[in-house]
Amino acid sequence: MNGYGTSEEHQPVTYLRGYPLYATHFLVVVFTGSMLAATLLLFSRVDAIVGWLTFDSAHVLRGQVWRVATYGLVNPPSLSFVIDMLMLVWFGREVEKFFGRRKFFLLYAGVYLITPLLFTALAKWFPLSLAGETGAFALFIAFATLYPNAVLMFDILAKVAAGVLVGIFTLIALANHNWTELISLWATSGFAFLFVRHEQGLFTLPRLRLPRRKPKLRVLPDLPATKRAAVSSAPEDASMSEVDALLDKIARSGIGSLTAKERARLEKGRESLLKKESGRR
Repeated sequence: MNGYGTSEEHQPVTYLRGYPLYATHFLVVVFTGSMLAATLLLFSRVDAIVGWLTFDSAHVLRGQVWRVATYGLVNPPSLSFVIDMLMLVWFGREVEKFFGRRKFFLLYAGVYLITPLLFTALAKWFPLSLAGETGAFALFIAFATLYPNAVLMFDILAKVAAGVLVGIFTLIALANHNWTELISLWATSGFAFLFVRHEQGLFTLPRLRLPRRKPKLRVLPDLPATKRAAVSSAPEDASMSEVDALLDKIARSGIGSLTAKERARLEKGRESLLKKESGRR
């Protein structure tokens, strides 16, 4: 159990000297290391390596597909990077507690990849570039979707803070004609929101129905006459044995001992015998 609710999946937590370790801690270490490496490269004026890691849709179409995965490692030192890491720890950890490690990685992988993949799809009309970690704010959106009434600083509800921040960031991007930030904001936030809603069972994804092969008809060989007679007479033998059992019960305890179902079965057996006798005549 966490501070906001009960997790849907129980995942074993790794501990280091009594302190719980989450996948969010691993991500923070990776991005912080990339920030230090970027700082060293920029200080040494080795810009070529940084340029090879940055996402550029035109270069991806030319075959440099690694840029889809490496763009998040280009993190120059900034105050916004520090805020992103704090959001990743605070809100990402709560989301991971709820979903478990495996689904959290699925969520973060989707948030991380959706922007470069979308930019690649639009590259023919709008060549775009991207650098730096983009998933921290989307994890806050996932948190606000899970716990909309959670109280944050200054007694602000999570759902209110999420709506206000998305609105402000949208206005800033529009004012600066920053289409990269605008598309990334809505793509990552929308994916996080829909992922949580899907896991909550509020909607399902359409499934592709593959055509199934029709079963082949098989022609069974004809049974010998003796076997056909044995098969056809099996139900009659079973019916007659039931009638005999009911007659024995009447002989022992009287006809009043029969239940309504047993009387109906006896009457049905009598009618079958009469039909059989009439057929022989």
